[in-house]
Amino acid sequence: MPIYSESDVDVSQLEGKRLAILGYGSQGRAHALNLHDSGANVVVGLRVGGNSWKNAQADGLEVMTPADAVADAELVAFLIPDTAQPQLYREIEPGLRNGATLLFAHGFNIHYGEIVPRDDLDVVLIAPKGPGGLVRRQYEQGKGVPCLIAVAQDTSGKARSKALAYAHGIGGSRGGVLETTFAEETETDLFGEQAVLCGGATELVVAGFETLVNAGYQPEVAYYECMHELKLIVDLLHEGGLAKMHEFISETAQWGDLTQGPRVIDEHVREKMKEVLADIQNGVFARRWIEENANGKPEYRRLMQADLELPIEKTGADLRSRMPWLNEEN
Repeated sequence: MPIYSESDVDVSQLEGKRLAILGYGSQGRAHALNLHDSGANVVVGLRVGGNSWKNAQADGLEVMTPADAVADAELVAFLIPDTAQPQLYREIEPGLRNGATLLFAHGFNIHYGEIVPRDDLDVVLIAPKGPGGLVRRQYEQGKGVPCLIAVAQDTSGKARSKALAYAHGIGGSRGGVLETTFAEETETDLFGEQAVLCGGATELVVAGFETLVNAGYQPEVAYYECMHELKLIVDLLHEGGLAKMHEFISETAQWGDLTQGPRVIDEHVREKMKEVLADIQNGVFARRWIEENANGKPEYRRLMQADLELPIEKTGADLRSRMPWLNEEN
């Protein structure tokens, strides 16, 4: 699939047109400010009186209720949590102008049918591959975080062009905009979070910590080796892949990586990863999460509390209190 750059963008697609940004969290703030600084006509739709309302106003943006924000908006970006989007769509749908564009930063609700847009609407996705803070910082530095682009519904025949203009406005075209689909973005994003980036990585860290502590080693030393130093490796991987990691670690570490890594991440783990992916593809994970949220998230809260009470958390909190530079701004 193609990767679009600045030369592929038709900025006139959104020029002078009202863009409604619903939500002012990490991504919402970055998108709204970047678009505003790019000269777009931006309005932020928020609940009246909340902290986000005050923050957006303090940033110099026009703020109003979601219903008022979407009135006459050419493009409406849903940048609130996935679980809150279906209800908000139902609330604002009557006020959406005919032929407007709905934009999402994650395909969950469209892919799993939690939101079924009207036939007259364009439906697109622009998903920056980085947190909102990075999207904002890179834009301010004249750079850009790469984005994914997808089109689920192209009623106007210009959905992709409008999405590219939006990506350009937040700086994404500087880093490259990769074509994908709602299905691919949703399923790979969920799999990455569950099997590798969040679920897989944290379980590996906790298991390593517990293995060392149960073998009689000091928890502080185990924390340093299994969690604290993980950032050093992730930074190398992020900057230059496996090649850069191998370049900057010792030969002993390289030999251990090459020979012992496959003992831990073996065929059993790979089979479990396939099961995780299957649950994402067939909708089992989505249905469970939607049901959990509808029931008030009791299991979510129980599991979260158990995670925060792990011994590695207490050890880590004590050690991090001695490293104030960890919370300093870069």
